[in-house]
Order: sequence, then C-alpha cells, then structure tokens
Amino acid sequence: MAGATPAGRLPSRFMAKRRSLIIPAVVVGVVLVAVAVVYFVDPAKSLPSFFPGHQSGSGHHHAKHGIAALVVALALFVFAWFQTGPARPSGSGSAS
Repeated sequence: MAGATPAGRLPSRFMAKRRSLIIPAVVVGVVLVAVAVVYFVDPAKSLPSFFPGHQSGSGHHHAKHGIAALVVALALFVFAWFQTGPARPSGSGSAS
C-alpha cells in the first residue's frame, strides 16, 4: 500500500503546524543568545548567582555553557522557522 506508515503514525506531510509556539520559541531563543553572551563576556565570579557556573572569586569563563546556550537558541530558531511553513504541500501529487 503506497504511503503506508507504522501503526499510529501519520505521514509527515499531514503533521500539524503549531503556530502558537512560534513567538515563544523566538523569545526564548533571543533570551538564550543573551545568556550565551553573558557566559562569554563575564568571568564566573561576575555571573548572576542563579546562573549555573557562578563561583565567587573565579576568573574562569564558562565557554561551554555559552556554546550550549547558543546551540539550544539555534535549535529554537530552526523550530520556529519550520513552523512558519505552509500547513499542506502546494502540489496534490508526487513529482515522480
């Protein structure tokens, strides 16, 4: 049977778009970019006390924390971008 998928799963062309998540994803992504900048610029002693990696008297920069925040921010931006696409494919048949 053409277009058959495992039981309980719809083909990807019928997946619903969650447009209500676009704005929150972008906002959280922007916040995470700001958090990444703080991690890159400030040493551990200057981080806010609620940030992971805050250590009194330490001059160490937490570059890995900043990279992780950037990666998650980029993933959120990609998620938001894919949610802005068309809900259904424009063509009714396959191109083969």
